[in-house]
Amino acid sequence: MKEAKPQEIILKGIPASPGITFGKTLLLDREQYVIQRRNIKEDQIQNEIKRFKEALIQTKNEILEIKKRISEEMGVEHAQIFSAHLLVIEDSMLIEEVIAKLKKERLSIEYIFQDVLKKYIKVFSEMDDEYLKERISDINDVGKRVLRNLIGAKEDPLGSVKERVVVVSYDLSPSDTATMHKKNIIGFATDIGSRTSHTAIMAKSLEIPAVVGLEVVTRRVESGNIIIIDGTHGTIVINPTPKTLKRYETDRKRLADIERHLLELKDLPCETLDGRKIKLAANIEVSEDIPSVITHGAEGIGLYRTEYFYMNRKDLPSEEEQFKAYAEVAKRIKPHHVTIRTLDLGGDKFLSQLDVPREMNPFLGWRAIRFCLARPDIFKTQLRAILRASMFGKLRIMYPMISGLEELRQANAILDEVRQELKKDSILFDENVEVGAMIEVPSAALTSDILAKEADFFSIGTNDLIQYALAVDRVNEKIAYLYDPAHPAVLLLIKNVIENGHKAGIWVGMCGEMAGDIAMTIILLGLGLDEFSTSPINTPELKRIIRSVTMEQAAGIAQQALTLSTGREIERFAKRKLKELVPDITIEVE
Repeated sequence: MKEAKPQEIILKGIPASPGITFGKTLLLDREQYVIQRRNIKEDQIQNEIKRFKEALIQTKNEILEIKKRISEEMGVEHAQIFSAHLLVIEDSMLIEEVIAKLKKERLSIEYIFQDVLKKYIKVFSEMDDEYLKERISDINDVGKRVLRNLIGAKEDPLGSVKERVVVVSYDLSPSDTATMHKKNIIGFATDIGSRTSHTAIMAKSLEIPAVVGLEVVTRRVESGNIIIIDGTHGTIVINPTPKTLKRYETDRKRLADIERHLLELKDLPCETLDGRKIKLAANIEVSEDIPSVITHGAEGIGLYRTEYFYMNRKDLPSEEEQFKAYAEVAKRIKPHHVTIRTLDLGGDKFLSQLDVPREMNPFLGWRAIRFCLARPDIFKTQLRAILRASMFGKLRIMYPMISGLEELRQANAILDEVRQELKKDSILFDENVEVGAMIEVPSAALTSDILAKEADFFSIGTNDLIQYALAVDRVNEKIAYLYDPAHPAVLLLIKNVIENGHKAGIWVGMCGEMAGDIAMTIILLGLGLDEFSTSPINTPELKRIIRSVTMEQAAGIAQQALTLSTGREIERFAKRKLKELVPDITIEVE
């Protein structure tokens, strides 16, 4: 009797990193170590404490080694995540609690440590703060390392992968993704995660196709299964049939051909068929992203996120440290512009070294420009560094989350103070640095005519603008379906901002995720957007779309879109029009 062939299973998740790959699966067993309850005698306590401290030292050395390797191979900023791991391993409160519990209960150190760890994880999981919830993975990762060293378990399987595999796991810790670097990992799929999770960010940096948020993938797959990862559309196929494999192989070759063709556009101007020039810039987080910016043909940086200098470290970055980083980026991107967003703390970004109170609604709280105005000492240090670096290239300053004219004026007053201080100290800087406002609050969008009189430019931050306009928490999976970039209200706000900016004679860009959404490109173009700033890997596709349409066509499509009643109708219409203008575009049309 013939053995039944395994059934093909298709799962839909969140596209985390584009591309198609397929191969054998490596299923990571991420269950907690099973530690038996074992009593110890009074005279064994000191030996258990000694074992615990030795395991901590061994774990710390392992983390430092990983941090060093990642720093050398991918850059200091990518390695900073492991500073958070060191904070866990050096947490005196945790260590003292473990030792006190050991002395009181007289149980093996492994059992005590795991028990304390579970308590910490439970406390963090019950917090409302999304950033603190994400720290659970750091605690878990460090905890498993300590336990492994205590019980003498073998190293994780990722460190010894000898063949090309697709990793499947409930989640992937920073240590896991670090181990993947330059190894035989060709893709991965996880049960949990989002587009903004650490695993998604690392996948894009490593250019590994990935799908996250699959919920049940670890229960549907076994090690050795053949699996297809479609990171472009957020689909995976377990045990694909020969017919499915052939179709995806064809798709992969087609995508590779398209990518090669798109990269041929790198040095061509980003302009419409009738000659309207559009600025196509890139969003970056770290200087190591710059080669990708150049390779993909972006004209400068429309959003340089600077909060990563401040995160996962014990101290605040100095003026000199920031100055060197900004100057390096300015020199490498010259003659193009670099738009530096000032510190955007809050929401889902938290600074461990500052006494920032936990808030009921962090996205509506003490964040971004509000924090900077309340802490001018931190704000002025950053502004000094930016202005000093402006002598090495074309820098712009952009304030996040401006909600009204008073905030813009207060920020500019502090900037003027910094200018005067630098002049007094005979420190040179570019006195013509453009200063703009991010429009990501409905109040700013609605009063953009007033703001435009005192700003040099606008950059629309759609991630927050959409969540505030539609009252949708963008990190809440229960209402994720309501987060709709094509919603008529969102488009009307964007239209208002662009029109008011142009009336005042300033340019208007967009740096939110919507800027890289190819379905919306022609509508945004038709509304008059001057600059698109997105992930570097998106820029070739956007350039092709822009070079395939006239402004008259784009304006007509945008006008038609605004007559439709729902986001779903607008998205369908936009995709259909895009497919008509660029027939071979990779987009699903309903």
